[in-house]
Amino acid sequence: MRYALLAALTAVSVLGAASGAYAEEKGKDAANAGSAAAALAPSARSAILMDAGTGTIIYEKNSHDKLPPASITKIMTMLLTVEAIDEGRLQLTDKVRTSEYAASMGGSQIFLEPGEEMTVDEMLKGIAMASGNDASVAMAEKIAGSESAFVDMMNAKAEGLGLKDTHFANCNGLPAKDHYSSAHDIAVISRELLKHDRIIKYTGAYQDYLRKDTEKPFWLVNTNKLVRFYTGADGLKTGYTSEAKFCLSATAARDGLRAIAVVLGEPNTKTRNSEVSGMFDYLFSQYKVHTIHKAGDSIGMLNIEKGMKTKLPIVAKENYSVLLRKGITQEGIRHELVLPKSLKAPITADQTIGKLVVYQGNELLKEYELKAGEDVAKAGWWKLFKRTTGSMFTTD
Repeated sequence: MRYALLAALTAVSVLGAASGAYAEEKGKDAANAGSAAAALAPSARSAILMDAGTGTIIYEKNSHDKLPPASITKIMTMLLTVEAIDEGRLQLTDKVRTSEYAASMGGSQIFLEPGEEMTVDEMLKGIAMASGNDASVAMAEKIAGSESAFVDMMNAKAEGLGLKDTHFANCNGLPAKDHYSSAHDIAVISRELLKHDRIIKYTGAYQDYLRKDTEKPFWLVNTNKLVRFYTGADGLKTGYTSEAKFCLSATAARDGLRAIAVVLGEPNTKTRNSEVSGMFDYLFSQYKVHTIHKAGDSIGMLNIEKGMKTKLPIVAKENYSVLLRKGITQEGIRHELVLPKSLKAPITADQTIGKLVVYQGNELLKEYELKAGEDVAKAGWWKLFKRTTGSMFTTD
């Protein structure tokens, strides 16, 4: 008995020491990571580094400060444009006529003339690559009828995304009263824009032409030089005004990871690009992605009451992943499907029906909302009657 008790105490002691050593080592890793992250973007007034896939924030500095965003504003303008295209309200071949007001915009421009027409495709090039203030207003007028109506759409979208630090007064970022955003909110808008794959064609191109086959060809060179000089960089938008200083929301993809880095209030373009490159380097060298389910995977079934269907398949609408530090074991990662026992019809597509919760041990890593992939109409009384009476005569 004494021997058994001594053995048990020894085991507890050894396990405790091992656990303490692991905790100490993990603590050292966290401290080293924190020290390295703290050195990121030292010259920026505000900054944030985010993993686009999971939305995990790796680093932030004054990320909720409300600051003038300059031409980074155009990320929201591009988002509303590609949404209109993907929803079929706009075609890339549609003509966009330039109003006198749009043509009067100063600052960065593609020198549109009143009455000049370009396609939506060409306008997007002018916005994404040349930061055209005139092209932004022309596009806003095409979509909403006026810039002010488009700005209302921008603010409604910001509210729908849950953004608390943002208010737009125009669609191009020229200095204006009550026009502000934050590094955090810009990263969220950037992540939303990146869900529309087509945008990379524009933000990731280094050079192109407008009016190529005319007497006045216009050579476009991307204002974001990282798309040429940083491996994997393919967007998104630069900005500068004397008030905002040098700003950038950038994205790059490598080894299955996509990073979003936002800096506001940098002193010059060289520092801006260098510090964003350093943020990218940090994420790609220190982190890896662990995928739980890929987009399209069947992950469960939901019982439906009083519906035309009795069961609704649950399919992953995107990659459900978690971000892990390199060197940290993936052991202990588990996930739970949290669903109600059943839901009553009618159910609409994109209605939230449950969530996927990912843990490492007992630590919550990530939650994903699960949405219905289709409508389920309410069944009529006759169908419900037949279903009920049919089950009365069914035997196991």
